[in-house]
Amino acid sequence: MPVQSLALAVAGVTVLAPTMLHSTPFQQARTEPPAVRQGGSVSAADLLAEVGDCTPVSHGKYRSDQGASATIPVCGTDEVVFWKADMDIDCDGQPGIRCNITTDPYFSASTAFAQSDGRPLNSETLPYVVVPVPSTLWDYRAHGVRGGSVVAVVYGDQVQYAVVGDTGPADIIGEASYATAEALGIDPDPRSGGTSSGVTYIVFKDSRVTPIEDRKAAVAAGEALAQQFVNGG
Repeated sequence: MPVQSLALAVAGVTVLAPTMLHSTPFQQARTEPPAVRQGGSVSAADLLAEVGDCTPVSHGKYRSDQGASATIPVCGTDEVVFWKADMDIDCDGQPGIRCNITTDPYFSASTAFAQSDGRPLNSETLPYVVVPVPSTLWDYRAHGVRGGSVVAVVYGDQVQYAVVGDTGPADIIGEASYATAEALGIDPDPRSGGTSSGVTYIVFKDSRVTPIEDRKAAVAAGEALAQQFVNGG
C-alpha cells in the first residue's frame, strides 16, 4: 500500500503531503495521569524485525551525545524513517514539578512544536520524540516528518507510541520527553536519567496527530500504523 494510503487508513490522523524543503528524582505522586505502557497487538519484536536492515537516508551519521563518535545513521523504508540510539531526556516545554529551571539546568520553556492552544508541549505528560534540526546531514521535513508525526519507540520488549514534539542539535540524535522515558521504565530524571543504548525510534511518514497533545489519538494511530507496517502495508 502506498505510504499516503497507509496514513489515511487511521481515523483522526492528518495526512501530510511530502515536501522538500531536555527534575527531581523519580518518586513523587503525579498531578496528572502518567503515560500508559502499551500492549497492543504489535510487539516490539514484530517492529524490530521490520527495521533490521538499514538503508541510510541521512547524508552521514549522528552522535548520541556531545563529544561522542558519529555512528548513528537515519534509515528509511517506503513507510518509515528510523534510528537506533540512546535516550536522553527532554524536559522542555511547560514547566512542572519535574521539569523546570531548577530541576534541569538546560531547561527551556519552549518546544519546537506547540499545542493546539499555542502553548508549548508538556514533557511531563506527553510522550514525544526529539528530531535534529534540519541540516545538510538530514532534513526530516523532506521525509514526510513534521510536528505531530506518529512514532513507535521500542525499548526492550516494550513499545510506546509518541509524536514528534521538539527539535534538538543538528548533529545529535536520541532524545525523548520525560513522559516517554517514564512509560518505558527508563529513569526520566533530566540530570541523571536516560539510557545509553537500546532504543529504536520508528517514525511513520506522512502521519500527524491533531491536536498534537492528544495522547489517546497517538496511541490509536500508532497501533494501526504499526499493524499495517508489520503486515507489509
